[in-house]
Amino acid sequence: MSNLPTDRKYAASHEWALDNGDGTVTIGITDHAQELLGDVVFVELPEVGSEIEAGTEFSLVESVKAASDIYAPVSGEVIAVNEALEDAPELINEDSFEGAWIAKVKLSNPADLDKLMDAAAYETKVADED
Repeated sequence: MSNLPTDRKYAASHEWALDNGDGTVTIGITDHAQELLGDVVFVELPEVGSEIEAGTEFSLVESVKAASDIYAPVSGEVIAVNEALEDAPELINEDSFEGAWIAKVKLSNPADLDKLMDAAAYETKVADED
């Protein structure tokens, strides 16, 4: 896998969650996910103030190939969204781990992070899919 930061946790559905150390996490999709999608042309962002629940859809990413639901890796309140994706959804293809985060969430259950995979486990999961 070309680009897999070890400072975050990963969901089986190919989202990542970065613990910001203050009760919030930043969420995005993995490099593997954007490769599967192809050229991203639209990102539907969640609403600030909305509650999301781990394992349920909270965003949508459309590419030239397909539309794909994005699932929340953790539960909590959306406190910020990456508005840059509205005008430049291709940022997800360019840098899915830094500039193309989708939302920041105030955790309602910090134990949600413990249910996610570390980078090594996620890398193994992706290799097993191929």
